[in-house]
Formats: sequence, structure tokens, C-alpha cells
Amino acid sequence: MSLPSLYIGRGRSWIVALFFLLLGGLVVGFLPEAERDASPTDSLAQGYDSTRVVELAERFPQEGDGTALILWTSTDGEALTEEQLAAARESLFERLPDDAFAGAGGPPPGVDTGAAGPPAGVPPLPLVSEDGTAAFGTIAIDAADGAENRDAIATLRAELVDEAADGVTVQVTGPAGIRADLGAVFDGANFRLLAATAAVVALLLLLTYRSPILWIIPLLVVGLADRLAAIVATHTLRLAGVPWDESTIGILSVLVFGAGTNYALLIISRYRDELRASEDRFLAMRRALRHAGEAVVTSASTVVLGVLTLLLSVFPATRGLGLASAVGIVIAAGYALVVLPAVLVLVNRWVFWPLIPRVGQAALVDSDRSVWARVGNQVAKRPAAFIAASLALIAVMGAGLFRIETGLGPSDQFLRKPEAIVALDRLGESFPAGESDPALVITEDDPSRVVELAEAVPGVASATVGDTADELTQVRVVLEPEPGSDEARQTIRDLRTAFEGLDMTVVGGTEAQAVDSLDGSAQDQRTIIPLILALVLGVLFLLLRSVVAPLVLVATVVGTYAAALGASWVLFVEVLGFERLDSSVPLLTFLFLVALGIDYNIFLVTRAREEGLRHGSKRGMLRALTATGGVITSAGILLAAVFAVLGVLPLVVLAQIGVIIGIGVLLDTLLVRTVLVPAIAIMLGDAFWWPRRPGTAGRRALPAGDPDRQAGEAAPVSAQEEASVAR
Repeated sequence: MSLPSLYIGRGRSWIVALFFLLLGGLVVGFLPEAERDASPTDSLAQGYDSTRVVELAERFPQEGDGTALILWTSTDGEALTEEQLAAARESLFERLPDDAFAGAGGPPPGVDTGAAGPPAGVPPLPLVSEDGTAAFGTIAIDAADGAENRDAIATLRAELVDEAADGVTVQVTGPAGIRADLGAVFDGANFRLLAATAAVVALLLLLTYRSPILWIIPLLVVGLADRLAAIVATHTLRLAGVPWDESTIGILSVLVFGAGTNYALLIISRYRDELRASEDRFLAMRRALRHAGEAVVTSASTVVLGVLTLLLSVFPATRGLGLASAVGIVIAAGYALVVLPAVLVLVNRWVFWPLIPRVGQAALVDSDRSVWARVGNQVAKRPAAFIAASLALIAVMGAGLFRIETGLGPSDQFLRKPEAIVALDRLGESFPAGESDPALVITEDDPSRVVELAEAVPGVASATVGDTADELTQVRVVLEPEPGSDEARQTIRDLRTAFEGLDMTVVGGTEAQAVDSLDGSAQDQRTIIPLILALVLGVLFLLLRSVVAPLVLVATVVGTYAAALGASWVLFVEVLGFERLDSSVPLLTFLFLVALGIDYNIFLVTRAREEGLRHGSKRGMLRALTATGGVITSAGILLAAVFAVLGVLPLVVLAQIGVIIGIGVLLDTLLVRTVLVPAIAIMLGDAFWWPRRPGTAGRRALPAGDPDRQAGEAAPVSAQEEASVAR
């Protein structure tokens, strides 16, 4: 008995459907997503100096992600008056700890705070700009997690506005302020993202099926799988001790909806064809699953293996995304292969109304009037010309690849700038570059020696000894270059070179984190990208038992990625005004484009192999294009639209990922998978399947007497077979 026969049948399908729908509903209804224990180092590269500084900074007061910077500015552009500065000073000192000024000769003149003076190495607070229009100071935010930090920053902002003198604008930025605004982006984001994704999927399914009923079933099944995936994934991450960040569930939802709906499209398309050959819907579904199921299982396995490579990342949150995505794809494929077919056979073929498939109607693969049949015929006439034109277009689109720059600064992370970023930009107008956010050096060596070496580095404006804790000392280094610039990052590298040979001396801060993020991302790319390619090739080798076809297919996927990245860069720079890509974008887009793009390869070539058994390699590929061109195009458009939904969140990194994957998927489905690959296969002929010979890829033998046994692909149902099913 074949595997689909175990759960597709008159006496079994309703039990399977009811069990998994109730199970998923109970889990979603009564088990919430796991709580996230956030750490300031979750998004930082492990094993790098800037991450070590964040860890060591917890021993010192007012450092790390808990530091908030308060900025007071004159609303009329004039210098702040003494009364305005006094109010600012009062607000600041009231929020400093009682011992913040110990050993500094008492509180500042005119301020009765119960404190005793500024900490060693810190200038009088607040620090006033040379033009007198702005002043700033820093305080520590005591928050155990991101939620507490957001609440504390919101409270602080409200209190500061009430305390500010007339004619003064007060804003909060710094690490704690930016962290709070970054977290606020995701307040209610999962609901907005889910609603937008579901709406896009519903619309595209309605247009694809042209049925007022059919689209509801895959949408509900995939939607349930999505919510179940979020719950199971977060609990898996928590049990495994793998951290995740705010964007993980949003990306997971897009991935589950996109992949799950793609699997549903393939299964339903094949089921519709089989209903034209069989009166028995259960037999038709088992046949559909035998053919389409292999492609879905192989595709899902490839995606799971691909995303699991992220467990090798140096970024903890990226490792969390990889594990969560693997869990989500397993659940999406499981519901598409088991629950969706069980539900479909229960509602009978009327669900396709008004285009109800009837026995005797020509199958899609036999149509010579469809768009993709005509495309295939044109490709077959001039395959070399289509190959040359396709490769030329890919090369032109990929030209921008060589101009890409990566590494977003804090002020470039948001599509719509929140208060922390607006304040950061305003700060740069009145204070020297780097003064508001200095590099932080922590050392066990002689701090005076560290200061001397730092001030000798080009690009360093000043270096000041700060607090001491245990055997560690802080040194604040103000950089001259503009924050986020290549010059600032080079200064960080030069500082580290200057400190070589000193006892445990590490450089951190925002610029150092950006440098280490770039280096960590480069390390991830060197490690993970070759592994992804090897895994994909391995899966295709096992599936096709061929050498040439997998190499051709992987090469086209890599070409699609290069073209999408190059074209997106031109769009980002010339139209959207971005200056850089986030350092994580190249790896994540490569992973998703290759892992998901290979789905369409598998959908096409498994059908081509099947058709080639009876029609030969060239004709088999054309029939496969006719049969799958529509479903691949629909799936690609849907997947591109789903990833574009990431743009509902005002984060540049998610918008960039969505745009690149959207362009790549559209290019893959409209050109590469439907023109270039068929043209190459037709050009190569039997050599495309080398070393296998066409016609040797026999089907899995079915036991004698099995009602699902077939003599050939999509063969009409015999009277004996119908009688067997009826019994």
C-alpha cells in the first residue's frame, strides 16, 4: 500500500483532517508563543571584541545598551539660556545615582541633588555645544529586557517633556533609546504582518483558482500551520537555548505562508488534472500525491537543510532564525501533504466551481493552446537564441553587484525615523562627529598607555580615562570621522592594531560593532554559502541521479541571485535612496532565493523526468513546461508578493530582503524556470540527464492488486481499478 493510501480514503480522510485540525486549533488556542529572554549580545557577532566589551561593560555604571542620551535643543535656533540649561541640568542630575559624583568635589553649583560631583573623566553635565543651541547628558536605564527598556524610555520621555523649559525640545536617543524604538517597531507587528500576508495570499489564490470557494481551504490550512509554527518554533528555540529577535516570527510567518501556499498550489494543480482521469476523488488525490508529493517532500527537505546551515552563524539571532525556519517549513509541508489533501477529498470536486474538472476533459499537459505550451514551442524552435538572450539579461541585471556596499549605521536602519534617530541626527549638527557616541575601550593594561596609543592614531580626536571596576579600566575615544563612514570604521581597525601587544585591551562601541558585524557577516558567507550549494547539489544528485542537470539547475539559481542583488542595488540607490545594504542581507537573500528557488527547479524537472519516460527528453521537458508553467508562475508571483509584505515594517533590512527576494523569485519563475532551463534542456537533449539514460527513471513499483497501481503517467482508470476502489 502506498503512503497516501494510509490517510486518503473514504473511511480515513475525515479522521485525519479532524485530528490535525483539532490538534492545531488546541495548540494555537491554549499555548502561547514562548517568552523571549533578550540579551544585548543576541544580534552581535560572537567571539568579536565589540561583543566582549558589551559583556564587560555590565561591570561598570552607565554603559552598554542601558545607556540613554538626553538631548535638549533650542526650538528657535538661538542659544539656550541659563534658565533653560538649569532646568535641563536639574532633570539630568535627578536621574543620576546618588554616588555618581563621589570624589569630584561636591555637586555642581546651584544644584541640590544629594550627589557629590561628576564621575571621574566625565565632563560637566549636561555638555553644551559650541553654538549653544544644544546640550546633552547620559543616564543609565535599569531594564531586565526589551519590554522593560521600552517602558522605561517611554516614561522618561514623558517626564522630560513635562520638565523641559519653554522654548526647549527634549529627545532621548543613545543605545537604550535606539533599542526602545527598534523594539517599538514590532509592537503589534506580528498581527499587521499576518493580516497583510493573509490578505495578499487570499487575493492571489482567488485570482489563481477563479473560484469563490476553493481558495478558502488552502488559506485556512496554511494559516493554521503558520500560527502552529510560531508556537512550536519559539518553544523549540527556548528548549534548545537558542536566542531569537523581534524579526524572527515575522520572517517565519512570511516563509511559512509563502512555502506552504506554493506546496498547496502544486498539489491542487495535480489533483485537478487527476480528477479529469478518474471519477473517484480519493484515487485522484492518491495519484496526485504520488507525483506532486515527491516534489514537495524534496523541496521542503532542501529548504530545511538550507536554513539549518544558519546554525553555523556567528550571530545568535541568526541561528535562531535558522532553527525557527526549519521548524516552520516542516509544519507547512506536513499540513500541505496531509491535512490539505484530506480536507479537499472530503468536500468533493464541486469545490472547484465554476471550473469543475470532469472525467474526459483534456489534462493541462495535453493542451497545445495554453500560454506555456506556446512559449515552449517557441523555445524549442530557437533554444540557443533564448539561452543567449536570457543570459545577457541576467548579466545586465547583475552588473550592479560589483558596486554594492554593506553596513548600515544606526540612523539608516529605519524607513521612517523614530525619535532616537531624529535626535541622533540633530546631535550631529551641533557636536563634533563621534563625541556623542565615542568608542569604548576596556583594558587591563595601564590606561595612560592606552590613551597615549589611541591619541596617536589618525582619526582620533581625544581619549579620556573613565571608570575602573575590578582590574578593568574604561577609556572613551572620540573619533573625528562621521559616524557610520568608512573612515570611522578604518579608525576602529587602526585602534585595534595600535593596541596589539597590550594586556587584554578590547575596542567596542557602535562603530566597533559595525566593523565586527561586517567581519562576522563575511565569515558567515564564507562558511554557509558553499555549504548551502553543496547541500542543494547533493539533494538534486539524489533526486535525479544525474550530474549535468543538478549543475545546470544550481548555476541558474546562483545566476538569478546575482541578477536580483545587482538589480536591487540599482533600485535602492537610484530610486529608494539607500546608501548601503545591511550586512546580513546578502547571506539571507542568498539562502532564501536558493532554497526556495530550487523548489521551482524540482517542480519542473521531476515532471520533466516523468514525462520523459513516455515522450523522450526534449518532448518531456516541453510537456513539463506546459503542465507546470502556470503553477510555477502563480507560486512565484505569490511568493514574491508575500515577501514584499515585509515592507509593512519600517525596518530597512526587512524591506531590502523583501525587494531582493521578490525580484529574484519573479525573475526565476518568469524567465529562468520557464525559458532558460527548458532551452538548456532542449539544447542538451539526453545529455541533460547524464549519466542516466532517458527512460530508465522507472517509478516505484506498487504491489500487485494495489488500486493505485498505474501502467503509465496519468493513464485512464481501468474498469478493474475502479471496481477495486469501489470494493
